[in-house]
Amino acid sequence: MKTDVTELFPEVNQIEQESLRSSVKAVWEDAIEIGGWTDKDLDRIPFTLLIPDCKFSLVEHTRAVTRTCLAIAEVLEEAYGGRISIDRDVLIAGAILHDVGKLLEYTEQAGKVVKSSFGTLLRHPFSGQALAFKHGLPPKVLHMIAYHSKEGGLGKRCVEAIIVHHADFVNFEPLRLETL
Repeated sequence: MKTDVTELFPEVNQIEQESLRSSVKAVWEDAIEIGGWTDKDLDRIPFTLLIPDCKFSLVEHTRAVTRTCLAIAEVLEEAYGGRISIDRDVLIAGAILHDVGKLLEYTEQAGKVVKSSFGTLLRHPFSGQALAFKHGLPPKVLHMIAYHSKEGGLGKRCVEAIIVHHADFVNFEPLRLETL
């Protein structure tokens, strides 16, 4: 049975360009299949292994990052008008896909989600970018996936990648503090 990505991430429906929306869904479907996960697994996969016994799921985190990105874009557009250009379709696609590579970076052993042998060699920005490339996502979306985390710290991020990067960390740091 094929995963209904729009059920997991209703925000995907805000992508106006149909081909981009379809490609975003295809990337998630592929990642679920390649990673050996099922629909039911997705709500229990932690969004990070850096927080011991993380109680926040990858789906929750991805949706929160996407909604945070949209809120940031709205404020920037309202504050600066036409002087800043944000491609909302690209922003949403990059936000929804920023952590898709975690489905390859993680595996399950003895009922616990842990780093996979694949994930030990390639972190999720690399595997996520590769999956997105395979499905023909535009270079700007590939850039956002590859540059959203520390791996992108030495490069120049586009506006949408800056938004995803900061939205991701805003949705990581406070949750990490909750466990200290």
